Amino acid sequence: MLHTMRQVVRMVTAIRLAVWTRRNLLLEILALRHQLAVLTRSNRPFRPSDRLLWLVLRRIWPQWRSSLVLVQPATVERWHRDPGARRWWRRSRRPGRPSIDAQSRDLIGRLAEENCLWGAPRIHGELLKLGVVVSERTVSRYLRERPNRPSQTWRTFLANHLDQFNINLPGTATVRAGR
Repeated sequence: MLHTMRQVVRMVTAIRLAVWTRRNLLLEILALRHQLAVLTRSNRPFRPSDRLLWLVLRRIWPQWRSSLVLVQPATVERWHRDPGARRWWRRSRRPGRPSIDAQSRDLIGRLAEENCLWGAPRIHGELLKLGVVVSERTVSRYLRERPNRPSQTWRTFLANHLDQFNINLPGTATVRAGR
């Protein structure tokens, strides 16, 4: 009985070792192929799906460190410790000034529309008088583009004012401004 039991234990151990070795081999192939796929991409940073794969491999495969080539094992450990840190990092580090509220934007637009000759400095001063604290640069950013009217050409100027000029053609050409 004891002899049979030992044989069963040895057989189960051998099967487990064979299955475990096959599993390790398949996981190593998966890890190496994944790293090759990352290297063949044009932009090489790890995507969230790549990080997830390494976190899963870390959980289910004890020898995951041996086939890791692209990043340090400490990096995968850090991904495991701080799963939400990467997600919030980009949101908390937006460059520049924070955007202003809709009321201030509408007020800037209304002041610019009602007073078409006012520029950003004047509107900024008026907003400060009203108690709205924004920078002049912010005001200029929210001003709508005014269409630039082309300036009058010489041909148009002369056509408009030709009747005001007295031109003496015989002899010398003299131009006198008339009233």
